[in-house]
Amino acid sequence: MKRILSVLLLGVAIFTFAFSRPALAAGDAASGAKIFSANCASCHAGGKNLVQANKTLKKDALEKYGMYSEEAIITQVTKGKNAMPAFKGRLNDTQIANVAAYVLSQADKGW
Repeated sequence: MKRILSVLLLGVAIFTFAFSRPALAAGDAASGAKIFSANCASCHAGGKNLVQANKTLKKDALEKYGMYSEEAIITQVTKGKNAMPAFKGRLNDTQIANVAAYVLSQADKGW
């Protein structure tokens, strides 16, 4: 019985390790603040949205629209969407991750 349990636990551990997604490195919110100020604040000052007023960067709006994660924000900033331009090419991956970390930290603080 112990042997079966050991084999089963080993199998679960191997499966989990083999099929788990690697964690994305968290961005640096302090660096992201500077990048946000230079590139995003003209439309998103104080977590607002001057183009689509209901789609702010406030926590409740980010959650409502499925944007309350670094991954979702990174995708949005990288590719753009609707009136928001893509920042791929203007900002590198690290800068975009830093902006995402900053947006989430500010959303958690209530902007």
